[in-house]
This record gives sequence, structure tokens and C-alpha cells, in this order.
Amino acid sequence: MSVVDNTAEAAAAERTEPTAAVQNVQRWQHDYQRRIGYTDLVAGAVIAALAFWARFGDMSEYGAVPYLISTVLLPFCWVLLLAAVRAYEPRFLFVGTEEFRRVVVAGGTLLVFIALISYAGKFEVARGWVLLTVPPLTVGTLLVRYAWRKHLHRRRARRGQYMHRTIVVGYQRATANLYRTLQNNHYHGLRVVGACLPPAGLAASDGIIADCGIPILGAFDDVPAAVSRSGADVVVVLGCPELDGPAMRRLAWGLEESGTDLLVAPVLLEVAGPRVSVRPVADLPLMHVEHIELTRWRWVLKSAFDRLGAALLLVLAAPLMLAIAGAVKLTDGGPVVFRQERVGLRGGRFEMYKFRSMRVDAEDMLDDLLTSSDSGSVLFKMRADPRVTKVGRLLRRLSLDELPQLVNVLRGEMSLVGPRPPLPREVEQYEWEVHRRFAVRPGITGLWQVSGRSDLEWNEAVRLDIRYVEQWSLLLDILIICRTVGAVLRRSGAY
Repeated sequence: MSVVDNTAEAAAAERTEPTAAVQNVQRWQHDYQRRIGYTDLVAGAVIAALAFWARFGDMSEYGAVPYLISTVLLPFCWVLLLAAVRAYEPRFLFVGTEEFRRVVVAGGTLLVFIALISYAGKFEVARGWVLLTVPPLTVGTLLVRYAWRKHLHRRRARRGQYMHRTIVVGYQRATANLYRTLQNNHYHGLRVVGACLPPAGLAASDGIIADCGIPILGAFDDVPAAVSRSGADVVVVLGCPELDGPAMRRLAWGLEESGTDLLVAPVLLEVAGPRVSVRPVADLPLMHVEHIELTRWRWVLKSAFDRLGAALLLVLAAPLMLAIAGAVKLTDGGPVVFRQERVGLRGGRFEMYKFRSMRVDAEDMLDDLLTSSDSGSVLFKMRADPRVTKVGRLLRRLSLDELPQLVNVLRGEMSLVGPRPPLPREVEQYEWEVHRRFAVRPGITGLWQVSGRSDLEWNEAVRLDIRYVEQWSLLLDILIICRTVGAVLRRSGAY
């Protein structure tokens, strides 16, 4: 075989390798979509049948036949409606809240459709049947999809399955930061297999990025070839002045043939999707970024959700709180509730409540322990803190010491979900951008709580708090509350 033939075979192999990688990803994504579709259908059938049975029983009621037909057709119509609102598209699955938002939109659309049919046909629809069908169908679908997503995340974290082989394009420092973030958050499904750097960074490197050991596969112009060699199926482009409009177009065209996904990180990395819209100005697609606005109805909605939730939780947890209060009192006879000044909304100060988990003289011992902090940051963390009592250690493990903060929520000083409430001495050491935390009320739980609690590094905790402020939505609050239950049960980072 000639050298020319060998070269042709090598080129053909390079052309087919990324296609095989993309096909493998498409295969498991289609399998995931199919399973979700089946479970949506089953959930629709079960809920529709239960709703019909609860409302009409043995069909003895006059006019039940149309509802029986609707019960049979509803699961199929529900799946078609979910497809119509694009709730099965891969870009909305796997991570983020957009998938769940589209399911809620489908539920609202179904309600509107039933109302229009009733109005146009001039016949009465049994309200009990509608209430027993549409809301439970929406909630059931959300729960099923959440279960599938958690299953996927566990497979990614424990077995490294269903991951995208990813090449990062950008400067060394930004690439290393993204790599560390992805290493700590496997649920994103991105495994970095290489990087492409600007020519200056390429000349100064030794073939790898020293901070994290990522192999360097070439310069910006070498991205398509790097994709072929590494079998990558995703390219992530970080903010680089060298990658202007024409360069990005060339890169997108170069990846188009192989079907490789292109993800571009905007300069404003933590800006939420709903706050960004594209406006064509002078034939240029300009990105319009809205300021965060927790005012008017959004502020009222969050406050109402917080206070109603806190009141309900206080009623439900009252017997448990009485038992905890008795256990704390019997420990050493000291006060049950620990009060401490914290910094909240817009830098205002308030008195935060917790069940006392430390000795009565804990604050007097703090100065002697500051040099033993495990964090090395503005936060004081100590795994084996000698001030914590036996009862207090159990309360901290299960986060039960924070239950009195529900009173702070009722008083409007805190939220159920929000950034961590800092101490005034910590705020004195904050850099300018960290003060962004104070744009919203601090929370009992938050992204920091469900992402590792005390095990988080300071910079990561700050990043999560600011991300929450920038991306707030009621759905995000609900998801964080659901994830908090798992974080408490795992007891990781609690000390």
C-alpha cells in the first residue's frame, strides 16, 4: 500500500472518529428521550384513570362516557403537547430548570385548551375532573422527570457514564477554572479531554496546563483537527478577544460537518437565560441584559412563598422543635436559642436565631481557635470544634439547629432560599463583588447548602451565592428546597 493510500486512510479515520463520538452521544440521548416519553405516557394514563375513578366511580353518573374517552386519549395528547412545547429537546434536558418550566407551560396550556373547548362547544366541563387531572398530571410529570434526571446524574458521578468528551477553547487560567468546576460538578456531563489556547499561551506551555494536567491540543485554528484526534463531541469556547465574529463563524462551520456541539460562554458568565434577549440593531445581533429586578410582583411572590412556607413548616415542626429545646436545655442548663448578629438585605443587620449547638462560653473561646481554622479564608471552619456539644453535633449533622431561622423568615429578615447570611466581621473582609450577595435576603438554605455546605471552598461558595442572585426564580427556589432534603440526608459538609 502506498504512502498516499495510508494518508488517505488516516484522513478517513479522522473524519469518521468524531462522527462515531457524536453518534454515541445521540444514541444515549435518544434512549433517554424515549424512556422519558414512555414514563410521561404511563404517568398520564395512571393519573387520568385515577382522576376518572375518583370523580365518576362506576360510570353510573350521566354523561361520564365523554370523560372516559378523554381519559383514554389524554396520555397521548399529553405527550404530544409536551413535544409541542419542546420538552423533549436535548438542549433542555439533563441540566437546568428549562425542562421543568416547559412541563409547567404544557400544564397551563392544557388548562387553557380545556377552557376554550368548553366555551366554544358551549357545554359544562366537570371542574372536579379537571382539578383531579391537570394539576396532578403536571406535578406527576415533574416528579418523574426529576427522578430520571437524578438517575442520570448519579450514573455520571459514580460511573462516569453518559459524559460528553469536551475540548475547551480559551486562556489557561479560565480553562483551568472551568475544568475544576466541572470536576466538582459531574452532573453537567462534560469531561474535559483537551484544550486549545491562543498562540501566545501555546508557545509558553509544555504541552499541558500545569494547574490541572489538561493536554493542549493546539491553537485556536486547530480546533476541528483537535476534535478529530480526541474524539470530542462538544467544544466550549470561553471569552477571548481573538475569537471575534468572523473567527467564531469559521469555527462553527468547521464543526458543522462532524456534528460537534458548540457551547459559547458569554463574558457575563452568571447571567441567567431569562434576563438575556437578542436585539437586532443595525444588522447586528446585540445581547440585551436586563437588570435583576426582585420588585413588584416578583418580590411579593417570593415574600409570600417564604412566609407561607415558613408558617407551614413551623406548625409541622413544632413537636420536633420542643423536643430539641428540651435536649439542649438538659445538656448544660444554658439558653436554648443562640442569637447572633448577621448581615442581610442591602447590608442591613438583624439578629439570627439558631438552636444552641455549642458551649455557653463558645464566643469567648473563638479568639484562641482562629488560628486552627480549616478554611484558610474569611470563614471560620473547624471539623473538630471543641466548643460543639454532643447534642449540638447531632443537630448540625441534620441541620436541625437552623429550624428557629423560620422565625427570621416570618419576620421578613431571611428567606427560605438565598445566599448564606454572613457575620459582620466576615463582611469587613469582602471584596467589592462579594457584596452582590446582599441584593436579596439571606436564606436558610441555598445553592451553597446543596452543593457541599462546609466542604466548599470560599471562592466556590461566593460563586454559587452570586449565581443564585443573578438567576433567581420561584422554580429555582423549589428545586433547591427539594435538593436540600438530599443534602441533609447525605450529611456531607455538615460540621
